[in-house]
Amino acid sequence: MKIGFIGCGNMASAMIRGILESGAAARTEVMASAKSPETRKKITDDLNIMPGSNTEVAEFADILFLAVKPQYYEEVITEIKDAVGTQEIIVTIAPGKTLAWLGEKFGGGRKIVRTMPNTPAMVKEGMMGLCRNEFVTDEELEKVCELCGNFGKTECVPEHLMDVVTSVSGSSPAYVFMLIEAMADGAVADGMPRTQAYKFAAQAVLGSARMVLETGMHPGALKDMVCSPGGTTMEAVRVLEEKGLRSAIIEAEKACVRKSRGM
Repeated sequence: MKIGFIGCGNMASAMIRGILESGAAARTEVMASAKSPETRKKITDDLNIMPGSNTEVAEFADILFLAVKPQYYEEVITEIKDAVGTQEIIVTIAPGKTLAWLGEKFGGGRKIVRTMPNTPAMVKEGMMGLCRNEFVTDEELEKVCELCGNFGKTECVPEHLMDVVTSVSGSSPAYVFMLIEAMADGAVADGMPRTQAYKFAAQAVLGSARMVLETGMHPGALKDMVCSPGGTTMEAVRVLEEKGLRSAIIEAEKACVRKSRGM
């Protein structure tokens, strides 16, 4: 199975490393293109895979990832569409680009899987939502899910939820990093060294996330387990509610969805 990446930024690099390290593909089975000389050098020197032009990558691949920024999609599709075969699976990672829009730009009969990954793929803890058009078979979708499972978890969703995936998963690492930074700032304000504060805050977030995933308990129930009557945690939660933490996160996600739908 030959895999191509048009664009080789941080997200694509993380995906490629996960695929290679898992043994899902040999380095000779992966080709990537990039616009800048620095990124082209990374393809050969760092990732040690085959470099190529956009068209060469499109002709090479059985599964083709479009990993360029959304504003470049139309330009790149115009360049490569005649080089993409009807049996090739096109995997997109751009917010806002619908299956209908992609199908129109590529022309009829193309197999397209729309996805939204996130940056924790860099540590093989990514979360990716996927949906497909009518030309992609169950077996082909499973092949894409299996491939992308090498750098995180995958979940198929209806297309109308893909912009929601962007808000709750694709963009949300930024929210979590802000939370960790704020938690560490609070600890530093009370005298803890910053490096140590980051470790305490980040591990608390990591452990809390694993409790949600591994216990299957409702997050509210897990919160209540920490909130002893009249205790320190309940006082902290009271302030967070007073300051509107919950509402701020919801409104941020709704803004993210609106932006995604408008791209």
